[in-house]
Amino acid sequence: MASELNTFEHILDALHEAALDPALWPSASALIDEALGTHGSSLMCGDGETDEDYRIYFMWTCLRGQRRRDLERLWFETYYPVDEGMPRLRRLPFNRLIHVTDLYTEEEMKTSEAYNALRTHTHSGNGIDVRLTGPDGSRIMWQVNDPVDGDGWTSAQFDLIRRLLPHVRQTVHVRQTLAGAGALGAALTELLDADGLGIVQLDARGRITAVNDRARDLLRAGDGLFDENGFLFARNSKDNDGLQKLLNRALPSYGTPGLGGSMTARRPGALPLVLHVHPAGRQEPDYPAWPVAALVLLVDPATRATVDPAVAATALDLTRMESRVAVLMAQGMSVSQIATATDRKESTIRSHVKHMFAKNGLTRQAELMRLVQSLGGTRDARG
Repeated sequence: MASELNTFEHILDALHEAALDPALWPSASALIDEALGTHGSSLMCGDGETDEDYRIYFMWTCLRGQRRRDLERLWFETYYPVDEGMPRLRRLPFNRLIHVTDLYTEEEMKTSEAYNALRTHTHSGNGIDVRLTGPDGSRIMWQVNDPVDGDGWTSAQFDLIRRLLPHVRQTVHVRQTLAGAGALGAALTELLDADGLGIVQLDARGRITAVNDRARDLLRAGDGLFDENGFLFARNSKDNDGLQKLLNRALPSYGTPGLGGSMTARRPGALPLVLHVHPAGRQEPDYPAWPVAALVLLVDPATRATVDPAVAATALDLTRMESRVAVLMAQGMSVSQIATATDRKESTIRSHVKHMFAKNGLTRQAELMRLVQSLGGTRDARG
């Protein structure tokens, strides 16, 4: 039992490091492989509602601790377009473990090029897939490859995968947040130079040791978070209860692994702040004031450039309704959320999106989002 706990702690430490530097993901993957007794895994994150607009941000395929970029390219270029299982995977409930074999019919398992590539190239013909919610409406897919012994899956293996799910999810959330700020892979001291993302560094006691300019501005405003005697608090009492629980989990007593987590902090008259609390290192017994034991990443949705629908209509040759849909999509809303907000059917929203694609030579929602976001701060040419 003690050995299992120690293994889990090592995996958590590796996941915390991989969230800050993706180059360390193979090491974390290797520890997971060893604990599960599996051949490897693939982790990816993407967004989009349909086959046409689905976009993958990143994919990491590792076999026994080795990153296999050759297999990633092979899958993207050859098998992804014809993979019968992918559309079914994207419709599955979140957090449910699914056998890869459940994504294909019996006939497809005999004839599918994609399934047979999984079986032969990555040893995942009998793997386990799971979908997780990602940041800003994206989705995470984690595929754990076949057991090495070939005897099938055990309940203990399933239990360990389920225990790891929230930590793998948090790894991706922190990774994507840092990537959005251009700070991925930066050293702890370099993180303080990040623009557009608040960084608060805490020592092992939870005391603030350093903040960057953006975090300093948010704490001085004090409408969502504030600094009192060197410690971090949320203005709303309920949010503060949640924040202190997150901090206590990330900064436990010596001998217990820190756990990451995310939450929002409400602000009067403004969108809430998004917080990601992330353990950054273990406290050593002979070093009671460990310099940086946790990071708090602060994302302020209000800093995203706002786009006037009239500007989008003029610049992109859109109708009034199309421009409204485009702006809502640029704010990160999904097709279903836009349909609810505008009291329209999802099919109607999709039709508007297709019209906007045709007018601007686009093929993906992500391309439309970036195009509209680039108009932030632009003035309407009609004056």
